[in-house]
Amino acid sequence: TARIGVVAAAALLAACAVPAERSSLGSGDITASMLLDASPLAHGQALPGVSRADLLTVTPEMSEFLDAYISPEQKQDFRLKRLLYAIMGEGTFELVYDDITRTAAETFRDQRGNCLSFTNMFVAMARHVGLDASYQEVEVPAEWSLSGQAFLLSQHVNVFLQLSHDETRIVDFNILDFNTAYGRRVIADERARAHYYNNIGVEHMLNGDTALALANFREGIREDPTFAPAWTNLGILHRREGYPAHAEAAYLQALEADRFNLVALSNLGSLYEHEGMEERAAEYRARVATHRNKNPYFRFYTASEAFVSGDYQAAIGHLKYAIRKRDDEPRFYSVLSLSYLMSGDQAAARRWMEKAEAVAGQSADPAADPQKYHHKLEWLMSQGRD
Repeated sequence: TARIGVVAAAALLAACAVPAERSSLGSGDITASMLLDASPLAHGQALPGVSRADLLTVTPEMSEFLDAYISPEQKQDFRLKRLLYAIMGEGTFELVYDDITRTAAETFRDQRGNCLSFTNMFVAMARHVGLDASYQEVEVPAEWSLSGQAFLLSQHVNVFLQLSHDETRIVDFNILDFNTAYGRRVIADERARAHYYNNIGVEHMLNGDTALALANFREGIREDPTFAPAWTNLGILHRREGYPAHAEAAYLQALEADRFNLVALSNLGSLYEHEGMEERAAEYRARVATHRNKNPYFRFYTASEAFVSGDYQAAIGHLKYAIRKRDDEPRFYSVLSLSYLMSGDQAAARRWMEKAEAVAGQSADPAADPQKYHHKLEWLMSQGRD
């Protein structure tokens, strides 16, 4: 999971029409190579070394563990089942979640790790037993806190397995947050390493170790120069240390890699506001707000706020927009149903809860339980009885 620094703003997504980005703080002469190799954060000194340990090394202890559960003669689908049991079965490996990013070997040794740590270990083990395993990025929708004051965006990574020409599987450590409707794409190992070094860089940045944070962000960018989160975090690091022009240059590099990167855009707006450039800050706020309001998940969040405050008609409007954009989210229909119920339209409430149940029943997402909506529907129907 790629970790991106916290941004104190409610602005959350980039606009659709994006003009060419331009420097406003004199960063036009600060090139990508200067950010990576001549950053003022290094103070003219060589950066500390970054561990080049292979993320996917299988140690003898890991191999011995796998041999106890899996043999080469087994069919691929059975090998996968045995691997899942070995790692996740009750009384077997017993992996414990924590926030630290680790390599495959470190995760096995410590029996602890975050989502990326688990993914590293699973990919390494799967390949070791002859399975075709790859990393996969998942477009997890941004979450908006009810305070609307800050957000932490994560790019989630899980495991994609190609068992045969037409048979695939996905293994996800954070299954409660995974939805098969989310966009996803298989990525190269280089990009997975960019995720890894970016995570390590954030951990060092949050611990106040600027030199190691810089070294790891640089390593992540060298693995994949198009990895926008590492450029964005490099900008956050420079801004924290008092180098606004270098921060701007890094954010602009992030936007060159991904012109709709919400965190880079939000950070640029915040940077310009802090530097007293209100016109430029307002431009970025407007661009962000325009796209944010087109995002179905943000409209769902806004509808939820309206519902809590008793503005049921506003909630209905936001939810209908969200459903037009994303018609496979049962919770959109559920809250729409409740909004109609609270506004006095029981027939519409029942109709939309039936739709929530139907959509949940069609979903491959394990969290989309149609029974949950069926029980709500039964309750709604009971409200119309004398």
